[in-house]
Amino acid sequence: MTSIAIIGAGPQMGLAIARTFGKEGFDVALISRNREKLDGLVGTLAAEGITAAAFPASVLDHDGLTQALKDAADRFGGIDVLEYSPLDIASTALATPSESDPSHIQDQIEFQLYGAIAATKAVLPAMREAGAGTLLYTTGAGSLDPLPLVGNVNAAAAALRNWAVNLHKELDGTGIQAAHIAIDVALGGSSIDPTLKAATAEDVAPVYWELHTAKRDQGEVVVRG
Repeated sequence: MTSIAIIGAGPQMGLAIARTFGKEGFDVALISRNREKLDGLVGTLAAEGITAAAFPASVLDHDGLTQALKDAADRFGGIDVLEYSPLDIASTALATPSESDPSHIQDQIEFQLYGAIAATKAVLPAMREAGAGTLLYTTGAGSLDPLPLVGNVNAAAAALRNWAVNLHKELDGTGIQAAHIAIDVALGGSSIDPTLKAATAEDVAPVYWELHTAKRDQGEVVVRG
């Protein structure tokens, strides 16, 4: 069987990506901090005939995240696709570039970049051994065109984008795809940027499948309305 691990799984993009891959026969490992919410997503997917399981972990706890991915690999016989898109709007302190203290940037670097690195190190050795695999990293489009209101978030997102695109270059010829997805739409019509066009997670999710299948030579996709 093939499987995808979705880190930061939630009721919008995470669920839509799970459905997209699940309908193609993938087992789905859902990873985020909240066990209750994960169990709800597992139930939703099960009702649609998709095999999924919950593996609670925080991206800030690298040992815990590594263990969750190991448990998922043990459960499903490996991880073929890793998707990284944690989101924590409620507890994120936003800061413009001039307002940002080093701590504002550091918090986001740990959440976005360091968590992605930890997750990648947990699954990449097995992918290298198999000569196959896909690593997908999601940010907002502020990683390319920053918005002052979320200066600290955008700075860390840009760091993750740089690292992911560079990883794509490093892994060229290994059979492993790595790519960055920048979402430049308002998912569900909600965004702090009023200029963004509205889109649903279901509109965006096919991009992830394409990067795993037909567009493995691409290191980045910007999703626009």
